[in-house]
Amino acid sequence: MSSDSKLTSILIVEDSQGRREIALDSSVYSIGRDPKCDIRLASQFVSRHHATLVQLPRDNQSDYYRIVDGNLKGKPSANGMLINGDKLQAHDLINEDEIVFGPQARAIFYQLERDTFSGVAPDEFDITLISPNMVDEETD
Repeated sequence: MSSDSKLTSILIVEDSQGRREIALDSSVYSIGRDPKCDIRLASQFVSRHHATLVQLPRDNQSDYYRIVDGNLKGKPSANGMLINGDKLQAHDLINEDEIVFGPQARAIFYQLERDTFSGVAPDEFDITLISPNMVDEETD
């Protein structure tokens, strides 16, 4: 059996409503205070359309996420964002990057490696059956 590694991306979001985990599997996410945003942040210090998360391809056929300040039309957020303590307009996310959108509104990006098996279907006869007759019962 050959095994491949697949990266799974998640975003741990913390805001005034608590902490939640978001599995990233779409190509574009809008992040902000607006109810129409894909990832909604509950904070008065966050812009309605604060940032955009975009999935992009790498040369080695894997993908990565880039976070960009503002919306898809290029309008920046009012206060910007800090990534690992630096104020940036855009950043290619790597494991454990911290994004601060404002007071009490932040996220941590994680990329987890998950082993997947490919190319071989499970053997339908690879099961173990135990009959009650196969087990010795102890009597007192």
